[in-house]
Amino acid sequence: MPRVHIKRQKFVMPGRYILLIITILCIALMLLTFFTDAVSGPLSYVANYTIVPVERGLNAIGKRFSLRMEEWQSLKNVLSENEELKKEIQDLTLEKNQLIADRYELQELRDLYGLEDRFGEYDKIGARIIGKDPGNWFSVFLIDKGEADGIKKNMNVIAGDGLVGIVTEVGPDYSTVRALIDDASNVSSMVLSTSDTVMVTGDLKLMDSGEIRFSQLSNQDSTAAVGDEIVTSNISNRFLPELTVGYISSIETDPNNLTRSGTLTPAVDFEHLSTVVVIRELKVTSDLGEDQR
Repeated sequence: MPRVHIKRQKFVMPGRYILLIITILCIALMLLTFFTDAVSGPLSYVANYTIVPVERGLNAIGKRFSLRMEEWQSLKNVLSENEELKKEIQDLTLEKNQLIADRYELQELRDLYGLEDRFGEYDKIGARIIGKDPGNWFSVFLIDKGEADGIKKNMNVIAGDGLVGIVTEVGPDYSTVRALIDDASNVSSMVLSTSDTVMVTGDLKLMDSGEIRFSQLSNQDSTAAVGDEIVTSNISNRFLPELTVGYISSIETDPNNLTRSGTLTPAVDFEHLSTVVVIRELKVTSDLGEDQR
């Protein structure tokens, strides 16, 4: 007769019960150690191998957790200080930029005050540049003054140490100015030291260097040389007399041997203009077309 094998079920205690029993046992041992005087007995021996390692582990975990909390708090403080420093740097940068802008504006106001001394006999009005053609140079630009401010076409515009250009169009509250460096500009001028007449013209090829060209300087007994000042001529149709145009930077004899030509360094910085002065007086009132002489 065959044997019948009866498979016995293996008893497995759930893990949570085992953990609960160990916890209760540890607590009981801790209590016994605390309330009894068994310092050197078997109970103390058992505690050294059960409770003490647990306490050490808990202390180590607590210290590590406390250290991590301190590090996190320190990092939080550093991040907060970093944000404050960033804001302070941003504020200081804005303040520095404002100081630089104020310095430039102060210098421009000083220049305009100097113009008041030099051209005090003329009726003038200050204006800010509000727009210009693309590029680095202020060859053609808009100002914030127009008909309402007494501005008219062909009025001269000055800044810094001399002539900027001339008003070519006028609106109700704005005007267009063509500068000396524009290739459509022509100004009848003269060498201040010799009274020799010259024609000053803008040159697109020279615009990047900030220079302008002059021509038609007589080669007969003329002593004009590099460094001489060029001003607007008395015979100019549109420009008031003796406004500084620039200074001779190069000069050479033309192929015909009768005249000389060269380049001028303008009296005005045409790369950094922001404010100008319009002389509210006209040399002539007739319209002479696009020629600016």
